[in-house]
Amino acid sequence: MTSLGVNIDHIANVRQARQTTEPDPVQMALLAELGGADGITIHLREDRRHIQDRDLILLRETIQTRLNLEMAATKEMMDICIKNRPDMVTIVPERREEVTTEGGLDISNNQKNLTILVGSIQEAGIPVSLFIDPFLDQLEKSLEVGATWVELHTGKYADADWNNQTAELSRLKEAVTAAQSLGLRVNAGHGLTYQNVEPVASIDGIEELNIGHTIVSRAIAVGLKDAVQEMKRLVTEPRNNKLFVESLNKNHS
Repeated sequence: MTSLGVNIDHIANVRQARQTTEPDPVQMALLAELGGADGITIHLREDRRHIQDRDLILLRETIQTRLNLEMAATKEMMDICIKNRPDMVTIVPERREEVTTEGGLDISNNQKNLTILVGSIQEAGIPVSLFIDPFLDQLEKSLEVGATWVELHTGKYADADWNNQTAELSRLKEAVTAAQSLGLRVNAGHGLTYQNVEPVASIDGIEELNIGHTIVSRAIAVGLKDAVQEMKRLVTEPRNNKLFVESLNKNHS
């Protein structure tokens, strides 16, 4: 059964927009867990545009599920990671001018640095996942630098129109099969919504989907706990939620 990791960066975005203390992503993470989240994901960016160091420290002390720390491939972030010991690290590309992560890592042009970081973090007992596009060469490079997990970037699938979505879904399926043949464990995420998540959740071999923006958006209407519950049902029971998805589509039309 596919697990659901809830990314709470966008809750922190609202707080940082006013440089105040609310909404507190630490408190909201507990609500996400009550709604059925199997894990909490945060991205501690170098520019600290949303999640802050304080959030990481408190989340490590308070959440009852798994903490997945997304981070850039820098020594600063490696040191923070090893000090705070999240349950998993996902190394992601990071550019200060981007609104959100725009694609997978370019492992070939950063292979030496990634090998050092992956080795150091995993020696500290923390499993490392690399956020990559769903291509065979990226899977092979992930294995070469020592990662034990990959997170497949689902953005092209999420953004595809109906003419191209099937092809992008097939690409994800092929990447999962290839990853498993290489001995890599697989997560996936980026751009997934209540309307498009079920086909991805149905792919055998994906262990966890990390989803944030659509859940936080839905929470404005129904509250975070209920929004997580709704997504958890779609992720764990794909193909059995036709009426719920139809009602969401109607509300969005």
